[in-house]
Amino acid sequence: RMKATKITVISSLAVAAIVMAYFCIMSVVTPIQFEETRIERESAVISNLVDLRTAELEYHHQKGCFTASYDTLLHFLKNAPKKELLKEGSLTDKQLEAGMTEKKAVKIINEAKKKALRKNNFEDNDALYAYIWANDADVKANGLQGFRRDTIESNMLQALYKGKYDETTIDGIVSIPYSNGLQFEIEVNNGYKTSQGIPVPLFEARAPFESYLGDLNKQELVNLIDREQKLDHYAGLKVGDIYAPNNNAGNWE
Repeated sequence: RMKATKITVISSLAVAAIVMAYFCIMSVVTPIQFEETRIERESAVISNLVDLRTAELEYHHQKGCFTASYDTLLHFLKNAPKKELLKEGSLTDKQLEAGMTEKKAVKIINEAKKKALRKNNFEDNDALYAYIWANDADVKANGLQGFRRDTIESNMLQALYKGKYDETTIDGIVSIPYSNGLQFEIEVNNGYKTSQGIPVPLFEARAPFESYLGDLNKQELVNLIDREQKLDHYAGLKVGDIYAPNNNAGNWE
């Protein structure tokens, strides 16, 4: 009987030891696994936030403001052309010292183009420029042969993302990876002005930790959020800031 009791006690202690060992191992392994998964997932979230920032900055460049509407932003990306300045030639130090500016040079070139088009038909812009560089008196007098500035239009998605997205996949930039379909939280402050009264439109796009880490260890997630909040940091990933200009930086940069 005593022998049986002794065996039971030893067995219980062995089980307890195994259980304790398991929890000791998990107390080390769990945080490591959580951090590894967090790093992997945040790489994908950051990629989408960067692409979203690219879209908002282009929208601001063309419209003068940011938008909090994903429908508006995606429609813009799919339908608006990307306007780019084609530049050829540059002003010399001598021209700049003489008072020539980009604005003045462009005006002279544009006037020359108008005069040439009234007299002749040209196969393309290359032929038009070749003609005015060789024949227009004002262009030659100001040494602007070889100077060219043209606004060209190209496909928005190709210009911004170099084939990474097309019209069937671009909607994905508004979704938070690993979130089961949640979208980034986005806010804009188009009425912000600096202390000097200069208007500076602002935007912010966010992905809270819970959105893309919510299916991982709950205690590790609570610990992570608590650490960030104690440091007065946003508990997640974000770009931009609607309260103060920060050059549209991400909080991971």
